[in-house]
Amino acid sequence: MTDILFLIFSVIAVLGASATAIQKDPYDKLISLGVLFAGIIPFVAFAGYLDVSIAISLIIPMTTIILLQAVWRCGK
Repeated sequence: MTDILFLIFSVIAVLGASATAIQKDPYDKLISLGVLFAGIIPFVAFAGYLDVSIAISLIIPMTTIILLQAVWRCGK
């Protein structure tokens, strides 16, 4: 069962990384980075760093929202 989950999270991380590399719009690039981090967080938790994964889970969405608003305002 864990092998299937590792495969799924690996696919999510690779899709996020490839989407980040392909996107030209900074707004879309930030959203793709969020997908990339969503695929990486379970690997950090599996390594035993639960405190780090909790911190990442709280920090990444907040900074993504703030950066998306900054990019949206600068793009106008």
